[in-house]
Amino acid sequence: MHSPESDNNETLGTNSSVWDLSELYSGPDDPKIDADLAECRRLADQFAAKYRGRLDTQLGPAIEDYRTLTVLVERPAVFLELQRALNTGDQLTKKRLAAAQESISDMFGEHLTFLEIEIAALSDETVARQAEADPTVRHHLPWLRKIRLFRDHLLSEPVEQALTKREPFGPSSWAQFYDEVKADLRVALPTGELTLQQALHELTESRDRDRRTGVLKSIHDSLGGFFLKFSTETLMATVRGKSLEDRERGFAHPMASRNLSNLLDDRTVEALHEAVVNRAAPAMLRYYRLKAAHLGLERLAWSDRSAPLPFRDGTAIPFGEARKLVESAYESFSPTLAQLVRSQFDSRRVDAPHRPGKQGGAFNLSFCLPDGHPLSFTLLNYLGSPRDVATLAHELGHGVHGLLAGEAQGPLMQHAPMAYAETASIFGEMITFDFLLNRLRQSGDTRAALALLMEKCEDFANSVVRQIGFSNFERRIHDATGRLSPEELNDAWLQTTQELYGPPGETFSYDHAERLWSYVSHFHQPFYVYAYAIGELLTRTLYRLREKFGDRFEPMYLDLLRTGGTRPLTDLLRPFGEDPTDPHFWETGIETFELQVDEAVRLSAEMGVSAD
Repeated sequence: MHSPESDNNETLGTNSSVWDLSELYSGPDDPKIDADLAECRRLADQFAAKYRGRLDTQLGPAIEDYRTLTVLVERPAVFLELQRALNTGDQLTKKRLAAAQESISDMFGEHLTFLEIEIAALSDETVARQAEADPTVRHHLPWLRKIRLFRDHLLSEPVEQALTKREPFGPSSWAQFYDEVKADLRVALPTGELTLQQALHELTESRDRDRRTGVLKSIHDSLGGFFLKFSTETLMATVRGKSLEDRERGFAHPMASRNLSNLLDDRTVEALHEAVVNRAAPAMLRYYRLKAAHLGLERLAWSDRSAPLPFRDGTAIPFGEARKLVESAYESFSPTLAQLVRSQFDSRRVDAPHRPGKQGGAFNLSFCLPDGHPLSFTLLNYLGSPRDVATLAHELGHGVHGLLAGEAQGPLMQHAPMAYAETASIFGEMITFDFLLNRLRQSGDTRAALALLMEKCEDFANSVVRQIGFSNFERRIHDATGRLSPEELNDAWLQTTQELYGPPGETFSYDHAERLWSYVSHFHQPFYVYAYAIGELLTRTLYRLREKFGDRFEPMYLDLLRTGGTRPLTDLLRPFGEDPTDPHFWETGIETFELQVDEAVRLSAEMGVSAD
């Protein structure tokens, strides 16, 4: 008997795109997993005996051996995490993953904690001398500099060991269990039960306003009771654990550690938040007033925020068509990137179907194998909407970024800081959007072009303004004194939302919106979310430079992706003549959004619709 999900997957054609993880292991019970973990422990013990207290002369060999060890560790850890994402309720995988995480944390805590502490303690002269003599040290100078940035915030080795060993049992374990509980949530509707992912999809796809209102109320109900209490405890474990650790490490404020990790100064991050609040939010509200006019409404309910436009083609887009669109869009900009995109499909590293028990949302995970070869795996829950096509382009952008940087930099410097890890993914969305918009303009289909343009405006609202709203919510709860109750979290959520979306009754009403914070899993990675705003604005500014640099832009952009985590944002943008410490930089990205809203207003007026 087919389930509705399996029937829908057959209709959309997503069953043709599922992961093949056999390059890693045959399954969660593969004995090679235990063998690899045992080898990791042997190498870690050997590493400590060989290099503890000797980094002043042995930094190069230590980096080589540490790189070998980390890629060997990643293989079982990544495999089991990917297996868990496919079926969060599988008990064997959960058991094996928990055991592997405990083993790895214990191994790093016992044998490898000294490495960062001793690297941080080396004098600048010692590092420079070894870099001059050893190409391995020279290549890894960016990695060494990043470790040394935290030298004033490291604790004693016994304390760092204890923190590393307890990691599998701390806030991260709450967050992992939270993902499993959320995957099991069901939203009860008169027509039957939906997963949370499907219910949220209804809010973006249903043209029936009463249906959307009912779906949001049912989501609100499903996020209450036990789930609300559990979400509160999970978030409080994250907030209070971070507060204690930040105090011990001497960070000046809750965002300080994330900003340092992102290689950004506090002033730049604050300028970003201010630009979004003062300039992007008003432009966003102008867009939503236009949307309300198209929907024939004086104001929007929160359940209308993501509603489809009445003239948008609501036909589900088959996955095969989505793949062709995205591949063609990448090809129109860069054959190099297009080939990397195709390779991810051909190697069966994109898992597209939505299934009960599968981790919600979408992600990409890139890493290096022991032979140095980079791999990239993308998880989707594809349901056929235009937003799902954009998500496909987005996650494949992460994939090409990981593959290019992994090849160029190796495993220790493959990953860009979160603040600009979103650049390639959002760039992928932008080239897909432009490809489709130009095609519609050439065909003369004004209504379809307007629908696509307004959806892009909505993507900006979600990627920039909404994420800064999330960040402001985080700032409020991390600055609060003591434990917050579910009701206090609900209040903080509504307050920070209304600061950007306006007071009740002006542009939006907020019925059944107060619990929506509880399904945002990014809050368990404190201050992760502002990276989306940086990524969107940074990418829009870069995208605007394509015309200025012409044929030189593609190789410059590919070089930017290949840098991985080796350079701060100021250095990355220097070849393009841009300075992210200048507040005008962020406003340039916002200006592109304002121009899109202007065009949407103009096209709407041609259809006889006006919000002004």
